[in-house]
Parts: sequence; structure tokens; C-alpha cells
Amino acid sequence: MKYYKTIFHISAPEGLFQDAIDITSALAGEAGFESFEDCEEGLCGYVQQPLFDRSMLEQLLSDFPLPSCNVTFSVEEAEYRDWNEQWEEEGFEPIVVSSTMPDGSSKTLVIHDGRHLPSDNSQLSVLNSQFSIEIDAKMAFGTGTHETTRMIVGELLNMDLSGKHVLDCGTGTGILSIVALKLGAAHATGYDIDEWSADNARHNAVINRVDERFTSLLGDATLLDTLTTPDGSPSGFDLVLANINRNILLADMPRFRQQMRPGATLILSGFYTSDVPLLTEKAQSLGLKVIKQNTDDNWTCLVIGEQ
Repeated sequence: MKYYKTIFHISAPEGLFQDAIDITSALAGEAGFESFEDCEEGLCGYVQQPLFDRSMLEQLLSDFPLPSCNVTFSVEEAEYRDWNEQWEEEGFEPIVVSSTMPDGSSKTLVIHDGRHLPSDNSQLSVLNSQFSIEIDAKMAFGTGTHETTRMIVGELLNMDLSGKHVLDCGTGTGILSIVALKLGAAHATGYDIDEWSADNARHNAVINRVDERFTSLLGDATLLDTLTTPDGSPSGFDLVLANINRNILLADMPRFRQQMRPGATLILSGFYTSDVPLLTEKAQSLGLKVIKQNTDDNWTCLVIGEQ
């Protein structure tokens, strides 16, 4: 995926400079920016090229809440490289996600790469009769290291997914689809705008031996206008998952709703706690309501069902 690098030139009194940086990153986050780093001018931000909305960013900055501060920006194409290159070479330590069931029993799942396998002489020994998933991440988001992924995985562990059809929006590595399939889902369909991610999700389904029940598609939410489940239902998913930034969720939620069978569940994450009112209002406008809300380090996960 190609990115734009945006340099935010921040002019602020010394005592307000850090506040101005924090506000700028928050506003840019609303415009789809994914990551930031300090730079000499003040702040550099990175946004996927197809998601960059210059007019929206200009409008947000024009209403900057600190009158004594001024923020302008310049945009250039970021160096196209493997953003995860070092991480891919080093891999990641196994990640444990546990969930307590209503009857007091528990389910535990471990996510690991091919270099770091679960060991019986560690906390992972509890997984001898539980679930294990291997993720080989290549230019894709979703290993379980992020709070949003872990929260959704925790919710999946709580659900009876036997025979369910799952839609995974912005599939990344395919991790959420693979977890659902390991927990008994009949089929999962994932899509992503990033060709690397769509291919990587397919690859991870193969190494987890669930590829015969997984479909990986390249594209955005417009795919949902004509998408059918493997059983031919034009609007037939029992569970819709989306771990994407707030603005995309708000834009795509009507399409998610169209793909939900009666009684289906929608699980959203990828946003901050402060974004919950906007997402709740959008859900209500579509005849949906928030059933459950989880928070981890200011990241939030919403479980949503029909009103």
C-alpha cells in the first residue's frame, strides 16, 4: 500500500507546542491518518493514498481550537517500502487471549508466528487442549499484538460460531476470519483494499488449514453491494467484523447493515473511546444498538445487534 507523508508545520507559543502537536494528531486521525512521528517542523503523519482527503484535513485544521497556534501542512509521497520489514524478520512472541464463559469455564487461544512456537514450560502450557493460530504477517495489520485485535478475538471466544457465516471487513492478515473458522464457523469471507493483505490473508488461511472455508477478496466496501455468501444468500452473514478507523466505519456501516441476516451481530473496533458516541448514533440510525462495550488503553470494541 502506498502512503503520503504529510509534514505539519506547527507554530505555537512554547508552553502550547506539545498541546498543539497532540491536537493536530487527533484532528489528522479523524481524516484517516494512521501513524505519526516527531519531526523538526513539529509532526509528520502517514495516510494511505486512497484514503487521503485534503479538503477534510484543511477544514479540520482551519477550526484549530488554540487561537494562538497556527498549523499548515505539505504533502509528499512516502518512500514505498515494506513498513513491517524489520518486524517480519524478527517476528513476535506468542500472544495469549483468554475469555471466561458464563458457566465459569474458560477458552484460551494463542497467536504465534512460525519462529516463536508455544512452549509447554511457559504460560502457554494451558493451551494443550485449546486453540492455536499461526500468523505469517506480510505487509498486513493483524497479529493480535494490538488492543483492538485482541478485544475482537476475546469476543469471538465468547460466541457460539458453529455453522455461522462470517464477513471480515478490512481483513488484514485474515486473523479474525481464521479465529472464527477455528471456533467452528462454516465459512468466512474477508476483503481488503490492500493487495498484499488480501494475498497474505489467503496464505495464512492455508497454513492454518482453513483455506477451503475462507474467501479473500481485493476491494473496498463497494464489494458488499453484490456480495453473496457461499450458500447463495444475497444478504446472509451471521457475523460482521470490522477493525478499521472511525471514518471508514461511519462511511461503510450502512453496507455492513445490508449484509446482516436477521439476528446477526456486528463487532467494530479500531477507534478510540471518544469516538463511541458517533458510532453509536450511526448504528441507531440503521436500526442497531450497542449490546456491549470493551475498552483497552483508550481503544474500544463495540458489539452491536438489532434494536
